[in-house]
Amino acid sequence: MPAPKKTVRRSLLVTSAALSSLALAAPVALAAPHPSTSPSATPPAKMSSVGGARLGQPGTQVDLGSGAPVLPKGLTARSWIVSDAESGEVLAAHNAHWRLPPASTMKMLFADTVLPKFPSTEKHKVVPSDLAGMGVGSSMVGIKEGESYTVHDLWLGVFLRSGNDAVHVLSAMNDGVGNTVKEMNEHAEELQALDTHVVTPDGYDAPKQVSSAYDLSLFARSGLQKKDFREYCSTVRAQFPGETKKAKKGKNAGEPVRGSFEIQNTNRLLSGDYDTPVYQGIAGVKNGNTTNAGATFTGVAERNGRVLLVTVMHPEKAEHNEVYKEAAKLLDWGFKASGKAKPVGALVAPRSAQPSARPEASGQAGGAAGDASAKPVASDAARGGSGGMGVALAIAGGVLVLLAAATFLVNRRWPLPDLVRRRTRP
Repeated sequence: MPAPKKTVRRSLLVTSAALSSLALAAPVALAAPHPSTSPSATPPAKMSSVGGARLGQPGTQVDLGSGAPVLPKGLTARSWIVSDAESGEVLAAHNAHWRLPPASTMKMLFADTVLPKFPSTEKHKVVPSDLAGMGVGSSMVGIKEGESYTVHDLWLGVFLRSGNDAVHVLSAMNDGVGNTVKEMNEHAEELQALDTHVVTPDGYDAPKQVSSAYDLSLFARSGLQKKDFREYCSTVRAQFPGETKKAKKGKNAGEPVRGSFEIQNTNRLLSGDYDTPVYQGIAGVKNGNTTNAGATFTGVAERNGRVLLVTVMHPEKAEHNEVYKEAAKLLDWGFKASGKAKPVGALVAPRSAQPSARPEASGQAGGAAGDASAKPVASDAARGGSGGMGVALAIAGGVLVLLAAATFLVNRRWPLPDLVRRRTRP
């Protein structure tokens, strides 16, 4: 797949960090067969060692240094991983490379692959074939045949409502579902996400469609280098175009009028719920839930200059919002353990990474920042929105250094932008 065009942004405050190195096992994928879409509750004895030998071992991997807190109790997820989004260090993991159905967290790879291809202002009129082939019971944002939508609208539908209809329309614009799946698999290989096999671009359950907590973290980390990706995944609520109807009253009676309706992000650490408060410092990324995958979630949060990624897959506990509760516990632990727990592995750089940090790349021409209908987390403050208690952290671009054979050296932390929007939990 040809590399997407990237727009250089020079308005970032680039901060350097101390040199640190991690000796890792060579990133070689296991030639294990794809599991079924209904995996057993027992992880395989051998898994991929991409990112470090310990990450390929079943069970919990953690190395508590002096003063590091113990891992939280009550974790029931089949697989999870906590990592530093900037340095790539994996602070702790549990069956990190277990290949499991990903549900809609696969949309992170879809976005990272397709988002750079179309300017946010481009419009597309939906035809019936655009919406063909969606799985029964798919999550929808409410796209209607015969209506036109901007690319910006469609991405809001993908990130906020996890709309499979929006994914299929964007796939149609990208020369079809088949081509999109092909490009996603190629991009996963470029990111060294070798546990992943894509069958559907929206993450809907399909035979042999798998990913891992490790790979989902790679997708999030890559996507978060794109400005537009960050803005979409941190948006709490937005107005979405409705159906065109004839006005019944007023001076425009009888004329076609298109209304809109509000959509809200289904990421409960971002938007909150009756049993799940907004997580302090949260800034995305993506959640999912299907019959075979159970609940899945990847999130990014920032506190006191630390930016952490967490991925949780298929909690066994059936409590409401359990995936978010376990993710919050792991993030809390990660912030307390940062600088104390010794890394047990690392998130590897893409194959094409060059030995220098690069300026940020925008995901689309023009981006989405100028659209007033999309309200990132921090912008909700001005109008007192209940979903605006999080932090719309903009994580800037850059790549890490990939050195010889089995050694991955982080010689520069990801730069943070000069504007970091922060708010604390009330």
